[in-house]
Amino acid sequence: MCGIVGIYLKTKRYEKHLGKFLSGMLDGMATRGPDSAGFAIYTKENKNKFKYSICLNQLTDKEFKKKISKFLKKISLKTFSDHVVMETDEKPKKVLEILDSKIKEVSLVGYGKSINIFKQTGNPRDVVRNFKLSSFSGTHAIGHTRMATESAITTQGSHPYSTSEDECLVHNGSLSNHNNIRRSLKKEGQKFNSENDTEVAAGYISNQISKGESLEKTLKNSLKDLDGFYTFIAGTKDGFALLRDEIACKPAVVAETKDYVAVASEFQCMSHLPNVNTAKIFEPKPGIVYHW
Repeated sequence: MCGIVGIYLKTKRYEKHLGKFLSGMLDGMATRGPDSAGFAIYTKENKNKFKYSICLNQLTDKEFKKKISKFLKKISLKTFSDHVVMETDEKPKKVLEILDSKIKEVSLVGYGKSINIFKQTGNPRDVVRNFKLSSFSGTHAIGHTRMATESAITTQGSHPYSTSEDECLVHNGSLSNHNNIRRSLKKEGQKFNSENDTEVAAGYISNQISKGESLEKTLKNSLKDLDGFYTFIAGTKDGFALLRDEIACKPAVVAETKDYVAVASEFQCMSHLPNVNTAKIFEPKPGIVYHW
């Protein structure tokens, strides 16, 4: 059992409050996933620079800056707990190669021109405070609280998973054929950093999109390709999509107003959102992709 949440702002009215809204949602999901938590917040795209969310693991931010400065000169770094967000105009191919082969002590959490991703083990309420989530602004965000089932309680085993530029996924449920899918995707060049089934689903989505499929079509295809019980929220720079498998034993509820769309495993974690008492509330149908 895990908790998933998402909020998409339809207007600019609450952009400065996005982090605060998501903080409350994750706090409300703490009972569904006490082992770890994570979130992805999307901001307006910076067309000239890429952002890299990096977990420092055992390094300090000063040690990382010293190491990365040997390879990249024009960078800016912001520290958030045990993560840094690095901005640079260098293209991802070069940066990913440096992080993978030259600075192996750290872990790349995600990258893109719009996305910021942070995740950590521990109670979700502590994770939210550690990263000062309530101070973030943005356009849309997704989050996850984890009760470990398929892999160990580690930062790498936590959600969201990001396997391509400005893409990420959170998932409540389990996949039964993830080992077979992982082997197939590896043959096509997809890399994985954990044994978690959700990372496989994220890799599947990235692989399909890289071949020209839309996010909506990719999620529809997943109904026949991915075996298991699941509710997905998949994020891109343009918004996010929600899918429950055709049996739909994993809960989800949607609250929609003129200003936002909120998604969660349980309604109670949305009770603090503005005007939620007048929102359109509904349970998403099985096997149907909802895209905002």
